[in-house]
Amino acid sequence: MLTTRHLLAALALPAALGAQATPPVRLINAPDASTKPMLGLAAAVRQLPNGGLLVNDILKRQLLLFDNTLANVTLVADSTSGAADSYGARPGGIIPYFGDSTLFIDPGDLSMFVIGPAGAVARVASVPRSQDAPFIGSNIGGLPALDARGRIVYSAGAGFQAIRMAAPPANGAARTGLPFAMGDPPDTAALVRIDPNSRKLDTAAFYKIPQRKMNITQTDGRITMSTEINPMPVVDDWAVTSDGSIAIVRGRDYHIDWINPDGSMTASPKIPFDWERLTDDAKVAVIDSAKAAFEKTQAAIAAGNSGAAAGDGAAAGRGMVVMNFSTRGGGGTDGRGRAGGPAMQATFVSASDLPDYRPAFGQGGAVKADLDGNVWIRTTAHREGAIAGAIYDVVSRKGEVTDRVQVPAGRTIVGFGKGGVVYMLARDDKGAWIERTKR
Repeated sequence: MLTTRHLLAALALPAALGAQATPPVRLINAPDASTKPMLGLAAAVRQLPNGGLLVNDILKRQLLLFDNTLANVTLVADSTSGAADSYGARPGGIIPYFGDSTLFIDPGDLSMFVIGPAGAVARVASVPRSQDAPFIGSNIGGLPALDARGRIVYSAGAGFQAIRMAAPPANGAARTGLPFAMGDPPDTAALVRIDPNSRKLDTAAFYKIPQRKMNITQTDGRITMSTEINPMPVVDDWAVTSDGSIAIVRGRDYHIDWINPDGSMTASPKIPFDWERLTDDAKVAVIDSAKAAFEKTQAAIAAGNSGAAAGDGAAAGRGMVVMNFSTRGGGGTDGRGRAGGPAMQATFVSASDLPDYRPAFGQGGAVKADLDGNVWIRTTAHREGAIAGAIYDVVSRKGEVTDRVQVPAGRTIVGFGKGGVVYMLARDDKGAWIERTKR
């Protein structure tokens, strides 16, 4: 006779078999080369055919070209303004381009440089869509890349909250409230593609983003802005693979939707994951940890240590809170005693608003594509111990987990080379550096 207990066991069997088929977590190989601790924050790298490495350091605003030993470096662009090789006044982004060339996008000057494999600027052009320059030229979070038809894939305006101007008071009366209001915060963003030559734009897909609510109040003539932070949102993430496909990793049930080179769309099965249920006490602990991380970030920014404030991969993968903005002093100053604009504050959602299960991955560039056709997902899984860095699921083009790799504590994967080469960003009190290893 088939009892309820037998039926539940039978239903759980496929999930158990899937979990058994998942490769065990292993520590990534030891580095075979590393740069000197001379970097601020390397947001993206690109390996060149000769084994050299182009590094985009957005904190020090410089492009560096290391040789294949990572010991010798050439400055491609720096923060000196007005020079032909000027990096620009704002953090820019690199995009692997046709052949062995690389695009560097300067969002401030609305220009893009085509950099040859030797690190020389071959030509300069304007960005294909000026209003999207900050998104095309960003290596923070998702990394813009070329699809199979040579179009630049990027996220258009993710997370921006619309501002509505308030109607003027009737009959010339004095205004008593704010002259503007914030629109509803978006919970999705468009993933778009643009042809650099024809400048034709189209939307590839939509994906879920953190819903950040901004509140603005006015009391006694003083404006206060506060942003409400959810440290554990259920989000999607994306990457462009080496064959030009677009992989969108869905956070709700942890599977990948693919936009194939021919334009068709397919979906992979759910990726096996050991979902962790969150008790009420665990949710409170998440909020408390996020508040502590926020305060630590603000203290680091106030001390001028923006690189440390950016955090490491382990913290971002497990804690799932990414803070990278400065706040105004509570008295409406700029933090140095000078009169400033509106005071900026941060609040956190209630613990009851957190999901019942810890999401498989968090926000902040959790998904990357290597040069061998795989998608790497920085998960929230963890193992205790001295090597407790982030654990990555390595997913093939078929949507199968072929490897599970853990990086040492304080390391974040920032890029790849062909043949299983992996580049990690590391940091200590002397600075940051790049390490090269293999899977």
